[in-house]
Amino acid sequence: MRIFLPVYFVVSMLLVFVVRTLVVRRSAGVNPIAERWRDDLRGYVGRMLVVAEVLVLVDVVCVAIGGSTYARLVPIPALELPIVQAAGATLLVVALIWIVLAQIQMGDSWRIGVDPDARTALVTNGLFSRSRNPVFLGMRLSVLGAFLAAPNALALSIAVLAEVLIQVQVRVEEAYLSDVHGDAYRAYRRDVRRWI
Repeated sequence: MRIFLPVYFVVSMLLVFVVRTLVVRRSAGVNPIAERWRDDLRGYVGRMLVVAEVLVLVDVVCVAIGGSTYARLVPIPALELPIVQAAGATLLVVALIWIVLAQIQMGDSWRIGVDPDARTALVTNGLFSRSRNPVFLGMRLSVLGAFLAAPNALALSIAVLAEVLIQVQVRVEEAYLSDVHGDAYRAYRRDVRRWI
């Protein structure tokens, strides 16, 4: 895990955020990163998600350093089993593939956060025909995978924080999509589950 987690973190950040942002910026001509410094719920959740990402980076660095540095994260020995860590690594890989596929299927509709000025297409095909929030589902799986791969108190705290933030963000986005797409989104919401 000392090598896998840092490599995974860098690859996932590049694929999920950097490359996807550049692709949407180039093809749609817009910045897909919605305003994060708003003084409302959307802005607060956005800032807290950035805090969660910084905490993930701290966790990954401490795992990579190992020894007493990792010990400060309060490892959970009962979960530090090779089978649990392998399950965590597997979840991380599956989650990354799932997220990237969902982002590709979103095409130019992909955004980080809610852009109130954007009127993007409602995506209902591919993974979105099974889950209204496949990207967030993948994020939930990746946070769980990271905790299992290196079970410690910080990773558990990150998982709890991320779960709360994702649940709030999904509801914010659902309200936005209902406003923008009206009856089409409400019909989609009736037919497709929030998660899976």
